[in-house]
Amino acid sequence: MAQCIASVHVSDLFIKKSRFIGCVQPVPDRASAQSIVASLKAQHPGAAHVCWALMAGGHSAAVDDGEPSGTAGKPMLEVLRHQDLEGVLATVVRYYGGIQLGAGGLVRAYTDCVAQALKNATKIPIIKLRRLHCSVPYALEGMLRRELESAGGVLLSVQHGDGVEFAFSIAETSANGLVAHLNEVGQGRIAWLEVKV
Repeated sequence: MAQCIASVHVSDLFIKKSRFIGCVQPVPDRASAQSIVASLKAQHPGAAHVCWALMAGGHSAAVDDGEPSGTAGKPMLEVLRHQDLEGVLATVVRYYGGIQLGAGGLVRAYTDCVAQALKNATKIPIIKLRRLHCSVPYALEGMLRRELESAGGVLLSVQHGDGVEFAFSIAETSANGLVAHLNEVGQGRIAWLEVKV
């Protein structure tokens, strides 16, 4: 199951006189990530590289920022993928210490930096929600409210007219079961409506 992280976490490693400042943080999309990276470059004008990796909104990015191709962004991205993270930006600011690390050394350094930052991060499961909309007779309003609460649904709106219209959301994994259960206990008196966006 995909997870996000609750807050920003950092790491600070020194490897053969080079300093690697890692950071992982929740982000909603690529534009936000690019803004954060631009801000980091402004904060660290003396840094040799500001490398980053992103998993957000079904999109990914891996940027080496001048390091040899595939030695920074991609290893960082693999750490995020391995931990099944979504909506997370990993950045590493590198201050060059004058000693070449080689391709393998760079891969290890960037991987370790992101892994260390993630070590103490609180991970939150991402639960996909489905929005549903139905109409019930007044006699079934109380039953529907109880069933929604029992199933962990979130009531979004209720409108009273000829009947009672409910808009609610529920975890995608529970939606089909709830609909089947409500159809059964409602004895065919629940009308499912098209979701209004």
